[in-house]
Amino acid sequence: MEHQWQKDGERKAPELERESYDGIINYLEHGYPSSRVRWHCHEEYELHLIVATSGRLFVGDYIGEFSPGHLVLTGPRLPHNWISNVVPEGGVALRDMIVQFAHAPLAGAARVIPELRELLPLLERSSYGVEFFGMGQEAQRHLARIRATHGAERFAEFVQLMSTLARTANYRLLSSASLRSYDDDATLAKVNSVLNYITDNYREPISAEMLAEQVGMSLSKFSRFFRKATGNSFTDFVSRLRINKACQLLMDTDQYVSNVCYDVGFQNVANFNRRFLQVKGVTPKQFRRQADGRFGGIGGPVADAPQAS
Repeated sequence: MEHQWQKDGERKAPELERESYDGIINYLEHGYPSSRVRWHCHEEYELHLIVATSGRLFVGDYIGEFSPGHLVLTGPRLPHNWISNVVPEGGVALRDMIVQFAHAPLAGAARVIPELRELLPLLERSSYGVEFFGMGQEAQRHLARIRATHGAERFAEFVQLMSTLARTANYRLLSSASLRSYDDDATLAKVNSVLNYITDNYREPISAEMLAEQVGMSLSKFSRFFRKATGNSFTDFVSRLRINKACQLLMDTDQYVSNVCYDVGFQNVANFNRRFLQVKGVTPKQFRRQADGRFGGIGGPVADAPQAS
């Protein structure tokens, strides 16, 4: 799908890709260039291995580099794209080995098969994209066997690979901090209540004191509770959420940076620029220039961004 500029300063949202397949596990592969290389998302989880070429990847609001052996798990509706900028003449026949799978069958199986429950925290983390380190060769062996098998044998191979990924500590989240699981429903309900409120009201002033009162906790207890739930302090979490929302506006609209600042809840442009640089490592303007590369250069040349061939 070609991405072009739209009216009123809006850019096209990532294309929602829909797959149709039998069974729980769908194996895909493609080379480069390919019609599959585009800014898109889909309902399925996707385990994505790069076996050839290097370039720049875009996962949600994350922008980084990839090379052979690069392995990432993305969650449902998380936009992504891999743009190669070092490609042999004539392209490559195989660049990407991919497994897609839906949430409902696996989550349903985990309810009746306790051994599958170890995969659930990994699926939760995938909402923000998970990059694994040092797993490329092992993943490629499993993916090759998944490609060559069907039925129960394919599912067993898939579970073995996912179990390995669920147990490794050699990973990082690409877009935001992960949410940690809770065993009791009451605590989980409080976590969801707080996070839903923040997500719905991030444009407005939000205080830890107000939310502590909302869930019936002292401020000190709420602070410990919130850090355990999100891995961040309350102030840092809200700031990062606003920065991530700003990233979306910078990628998808032509609003001035100052307008983006106020739209996501910051009250001061200088503070917004400083926090953005701390979190993303670049200024908002630099981020926007880099982000235009997720379309492979469509929409005009972008400094330091790879161009799709």
